[in-house]
Amino acid sequence: MGSRLKVWRISKFQTSVRTLKGKMKKLFTLALCVLFTGVLFARDQITIVGSSTVYPFTTVVAEKHGKKGWKTPIVESTGTGGGMKLFCAGLGAKHPDFTNASRAIKKSEIELCKKNGVDGIIEVIVGNDGIVFAHQQGLKRWNLNKKQLFLAMAEHGPKPTYWSEIDSSLPKQKIAIMAPPPTSGTRDAWDALVMNKGCKQAGLYKKLGKKKCHSFREDGPVEEAGENDTLIVKRLAKDPNLFGIFGFSFLDQNRDLIESVIIEDVEVSLETIQDYSYPIARPLFFYAKKAHFSFIPGMKEFMAEYTSESAMGEYGYLADQGLVPLEYKTLEEVRYNVKNLVAIK
Repeated sequence: MGSRLKVWRISKFQTSVRTLKGKMKKLFTLALCVLFTGVLFARDQITIVGSSTVYPFTTVVAEKHGKKGWKTPIVESTGTGGGMKLFCAGLGAKHPDFTNASRAIKKSEIELCKKNGVDGIIEVIVGNDGIVFAHQQGLKRWNLNKKQLFLAMAEHGPKPTYWSEIDSSLPKQKIAIMAPPPTSGTRDAWDALVMNKGCKQAGLYKKLGKKKCHSFREDGPVEEAGENDTLIVKRLAKDPNLFGIFGFSFLDQNRDLIESVIIEDVEVSLETIQDYSYPIARPLFFYAKKAHFSFIPGMKEFMAEYTSESAMGEYGYLADQGLVPLEYKTLEEVRYNVKNLVAIK
């Protein structure tokens, strides 16, 4: 009888311990949720980082959003790479809700996000863009190909001083180019669409490999500019020998000051970007944290405004800012994903 009572008491004690552990686990989880919610509720204004190319479009949408009773979102131009680092650093009030990007999110960035608890990333294709190689307005128009651009800019190329050394049909003008920094999505796109292909056309890809083909000159002719594309436009307007690399919208908004070089016989325009006949055309993006939608007010409404017909449509206000609208089918897919908060896999 005594042994049975002893076993019963031990069993009851073990059950009590398990119950207590279960309750403590629930209380700990609840405490974390309360803490997490409290941190998130500490901010009632959307924060956005990322691409300088997408920045002008997002800023306009943010202003529209602010006029509808919400606090106007804070939009910072940090560059695509810098924006991804901030976006993927974690969840909560100190981390941004959205990031703009002038290229698609990389696999390594998705892994960084997951490592820091940022799962459920919603991808939104904003529209299309063309990267321009621009110069001062009123000069003789140039027509360049990707091989010529690569040879002018490559660290592991011939490093010519004058454009005429690349091709005798080009002027004897010193090479001077303002290029995007490594943190820029425009730089990533330029590397993929121009440096990579130009390296292959020059017959150097097998010898150099991808990384060396993407390296810009460090001896002076190529200057890595910051994320302020407006500053590049101002520099071009003052210097007839200087070229700059940036998104189409900055050309479109400053045609009185600058114009673009023709690339491989194709003039950059809304039409040639949309049908991708322009050789340096690309899509633009922004990314949202699904976990923040429950805590940061106005996120759904902001995304709805961004993807609305009045904004993203063919005759929307973003087209007035130089954004090349998406084709109807793609736009409908984007709107479906936004409405249903569909995360990338």
